[in-house]
Amino acid sequence: MQIAGRRLTEQDLERIRARVGAGSGMTRTALSRTVCEELDWRGANGRLKEMSCRIVLLKLERRGLIKLPPARSAPFWQTAVPDETERLEVPQIETTLAGLGEVWLDVVDRQDKTLSRQWWQMMNADHPLGGGALCGAQLRYFVVSRLGIIGGLSFSAPAWRLSARDGWIGWDDASRQAGLPQIINNSRFLIAPSVRVPHLASHVLGLALRQIAGDWQARYGVTPVLVESFTDPARHLGTCYRAANFIHVGQTTGRGRQDRKRTAKLAAKDIWLYPLARHWRQALGGRAQKLVAVQEAGPASWTDIEFGHCALGDRRLNQRLVTLAQDFYAQPCASLPRACGSRARTKAAYRFFSNKRTTMPTLLQPHYQATEARMAGLKVVLAPQDSTSLNYTAHPATSGLGPIGTTVNGPQGLHLHGTYAVTPDGTPLGLIDAQCWHRNPDEFGKKAKCQKLPIEQKESNKWLKSYRAAAKVQARLPETTVVSLGDREADLYDLFALAEDTKQGPMLLVRARHNRVVKAEQKLLWPTLEAQPVAGVQVLKVPRQHNRPAREAHLTVRFAKIELCAPQNDRQQDIVVWAVLAKEEEAPKGVKPLEWMLLSTLPVESFEQAIEKLQWYARRWTIEVLHRILKSGCRIEDRQLGQANRLEACLAIDLVVAWRIHHLNKLGRDTPDAPCTVYFDDDQWKALWAFTTKKPVPPKNTPSLRQAIHRVASLGGFLGRRGDGEPGTQTLWIGLQRLDDITTTWRVLVHGTHLPVSSTGYG
Repeated sequence: MQIAGRRLTEQDLERIRARVGAGSGMTRTALSRTVCEELDWRGANGRLKEMSCRIVLLKLERRGLIKLPPARSAPFWQTAVPDETERLEVPQIETTLAGLGEVWLDVVDRQDKTLSRQWWQMMNADHPLGGGALCGAQLRYFVVSRLGIIGGLSFSAPAWRLSARDGWIGWDDASRQAGLPQIINNSRFLIAPSVRVPHLASHVLGLALRQIAGDWQARYGVTPVLVESFTDPARHLGTCYRAANFIHVGQTTGRGRQDRKRTAKLAAKDIWLYPLARHWRQALGGRAQKLVAVQEAGPASWTDIEFGHCALGDRRLNQRLVTLAQDFYAQPCASLPRACGSRARTKAAYRFFSNKRTTMPTLLQPHYQATEARMAGLKVVLAPQDSTSLNYTAHPATSGLGPIGTTVNGPQGLHLHGTYAVTPDGTPLGLIDAQCWHRNPDEFGKKAKCQKLPIEQKESNKWLKSYRAAAKVQARLPETTVVSLGDREADLYDLFALAEDTKQGPMLLVRARHNRVVKAEQKLLWPTLEAQPVAGVQVLKVPRQHNRPAREAHLTVRFAKIELCAPQNDRQQDIVVWAVLAKEEEAPKGVKPLEWMLLSTLPVESFEQAIEKLQWYARRWTIEVLHRILKSGCRIEDRQLGQANRLEACLAIDLVVAWRIHHLNKLGRDTPDAPCTVYFDDDQWKALWAFTTKKPVPPKNTPSLRQAIHRVASLGGFLGRRGDGEPGTQTLWIGLQRLDDITTTWRVLVHGTHLPVSSTGYG
């Protein structure tokens, strides 16, 4: 018999029955202690597992196998009232984090009854859930500063079963039972209401995460590797957890611990997780998730995943954000008024983009977290970064723009630098960073002066910022190797120096532009590599370009471990990297030979590893595809919002919509047999079939995703001939836009009512 993760034999049951029968007059606490001693139930620290035993006894009683003595009155924390000499007086504090000074955590000793009562009294007075009771093993802390106690928090046993958490870890029932003791729950967290210090909450969480593993090991003999916590979205947006680098993985079902009849009467809570160890998934016995679709929860849910937990501080703003994302995706090529569908919704959209809270970094934060969740468990994730300019010259009334061309009075607009996460086979997972800025006209044309500035004051610092964003993700996903990709513009010595100084940071893979000095006999980069022996020949199929027919290019591949010399007058150290040179030795007449020189912090010690790096670098074009979708599909350059900051907020939504369209295109090629309901709701695919087949009755069986995508693309001009291959993103944009009107008509005819497509969105 398996109860609460413990296997009981018939002999164990008989011994428990005998002990319960002989324990007349004993409390349940004393009885559980006696049973633990009888069966030698002890934790890793050698202490009796009394709370676990209590749970087993309760479950046995519910099954009618034993009869426990009556439960006693409520525990002391619900009834005991400290006298006035024990009551905590938390000071009134309103300052900055630096002004507050040092903050630390003190463990509440269970043997110190006064401190323990003060902790419960503080929680009962100010925490929405009160102080307890806390479940199972537990540790409680006071948050202390030089001014006194300013808050408290606790850690206790985790939830027994959570679908979103268990799926993210990759657990089945057996691995969950074995790994659950290594998860702890941040069950209470309180900064006293009289303490008003910005960023204090996330700072305290950081302190706790650095301290809890050692304290838990010292008390219970088990080292936790994962922390879970829950927030009520009706009360809190989880801003401090997000700032402390917790990962949002989904929501509870609203059942709670005691919901044995599955009535789910509680409000659903947001689930946050934080790994405490590098190889946490292996320690928990989990498995990496298989990447199939971005979401399989239903067509309308993706906007909630990507935007629903934005820290805007107002749930109405959050709902407007989700609605706008659905509207934009329903009609990616449409203008803002047409996408919104009504005058009232359009005015609400303009107010949304004018709000000071709706900045681009804030709006993209939940999407970054969703991208990170999709990256979790993958062995390698490529992170290409690239820049593009957005031309708004056609809208001269827009303020906050800058020159994007070669002259100060030329084209005006914004610059965008994004970092895209993709799998080695090219499946786009989402953005992990986006930077947007305008050039100052007063600084335009002062290139010579700019060259003397430190990298932090140059526009090229965008590459370093992107790398640091990838480094933060890498720190939270130690099982995944993140590879930052950059074109020749990214060939910056400062970038390689940053990678050298970032411990356990992302790898770098950059196409070389400069013929740098190398500590070798040949002295320069290109001659050094050309002097290396040929490791092999790679045949590359070059597609047709303009009037040039498709051809095969034979590339000789050389590689070497080299040491790049730091630039002159630079105090940085020399850096060791691996270089790969792929060069077409015999190109057709009149054709420029292909040549790639790649620099990498990843080891390249064989021909196979060199080819792998070349294939990875070839995935850099995926971010160029994203930018093309953004401009041609989402028509971001046609947005007329009057101010650059509004355009940036709108750009945040369009970026995620562009990724979604890109992912749909890729998914249709990689998982063509998945049901089309992964992306399209019933009305959409039925309307699609009725329109394209000219038959009013749709098929009984749900079509595949590939079939649906081909039919959507046919609405955009895709012919599907034998040599046409799979449809591209442009035909999908046009097809999705036409499907919007087709589905609206279908709903009117079938349901007798008009339900806007934007209320559900496309999967």
